[in-house]
Amino acid sequence: MGAKKGRGLLMVYVDVPAACEDEFNRWYNEEHIPERLAIPGVLNAARYEAVRGGPKYLACYELHEPEAYFSDPWQRCLANPTPWTQRMSPRTIGSRFVRNLYRLIYPDSVSEEMAQAEMSPALLVGRMDVPSHLDATFNTAYNDERLPLYRTIPGYTRARRFTAVQREPGDEPHYTTVHECHRPEVADSPEWEAVRKAYTSVWSEQLHTHMRFAQGSPGVYRRMV
Repeated sequence: MGAKKGRGLLMVYVDVPAACEDEFNRWYNEEHIPERLAIPGVLNAARYEAVRGGPKYLACYELHEPEAYFSDPWQRCLANPTPWTQRMSPRTIGSRFVRNLYRLIYPDSVSEEMAQAEMSPALLVGRMDVPSHLDATFNTAYNDERLPLYRTIPGYTRARRFTAVQREPGDEPHYTTVHECHRPEVADSPEWEAVRKAYTSVWSEQLHTHMRFAQGSPGVYRRMV
């Protein structure tokens, strides 16, 4: 069975004017996602709608490696858009558009269980940065202290962390964390809140006050049918 998750991730966020939403969703579901899934190295894809935070829509593409985005087939799609794509492209109609390409940094490798996992029903996604001199401390504390606490939450599936290979121009943070859950309400549970407030001395004294989040982050997203 082919892998459904790899070491690359493309996240496309967009807010769409209300007058375009119906056609935008039809274009994305009927043409754009199938077109991208036909590209070698694209393993799976799903669309999500924000329950909290934003932008409103998120398209998540699982890639074998982030370099799939730079492949000839993908670049041909970008250079030769269909008429429907020309009309409905998020960059054209979106009032807010963020497209970020990432490489997996946590866990260190893709297990067989993770590789075969379907697209999650719900995501909590954080896009954040810390000052560069805190990078090593941040990554160690996040991976070894914070994430094990989240795994104790009922309804929580897994966490993956990524670093940006290519970011939308502007003030986009370098890191993203993707928390996968059974349902969006997991992020509102008392157990989640307890973990969120469970600061170790390193996290609270050296890191928490230095973290910078993107606009609308963290966002809670529900998978769209």
